[in-house]
Amino acid sequence: MEILIIILISYLIGSIPFGYILTKFFLKKDIRMIGSGNTGATNALRTGSKFIGYTTLTLDIVKAVLPILFIKYNYTEYIFICSLSIFIGHVFPVWLNFKGGKGVATYVGILFAINFIFGIIFVITWAITFLISKFSSLSSLFGSISIPIYIWFIDINNIYFFIIMFVLIIYTHRENIKRLKNKEETKTKIY
Repeated sequence: MEILIIILISYLIGSIPFGYILTKFFLKKDIRMIGSGNTGATNALRTGSKFIGYTTLTLDIVKAVLPILFIKYNYTEYIFICSLSIFIGHVFPVWLNFKGGKGVATYVGILFAINFIFGIIFVITWAITFLISKFSSLSSLFGSISIPIYIWFIDINNIYFFIIMFVLIIYTHRENIKRLKNKEETKTKIY
């Protein structure tokens, strides 16, 4: 019963669509009708409001960090199921017909909450890739694969969760991958 409660609460917290809420509140627009149509931070930047974009980024990270830290120090054995439930909630929010964001900011929050070093590795990999390519999607894919590669060398026991997360990030970026292959992907302005 305990695990079911943790899964449900984690999913519901993860499914809070901050990009949708902020865009509706401040711009009176539906973020699903803008850019890629998803509710995440990258698309929130496409609203033309850096405030909405970066606030969405921050809140999508925080909504992962806070519950995972609580679980980490109170129910350690459920940290990975909690993390996965939050991520699934973000990508498939019950409030928006199960169509949410791509999960990258939330995954960053998951990484920082589980192990601060993992978060730093992701951010550095993402930043280097972005500086070279200017593609947020490609940067997210490289950032995501950097974690299982790093873990392979330090603690292979936990690698399966991070491989699953990488596969999920590939899934949420499947259209971006097609556009990258066809050289049709849009470069992202983050400043």
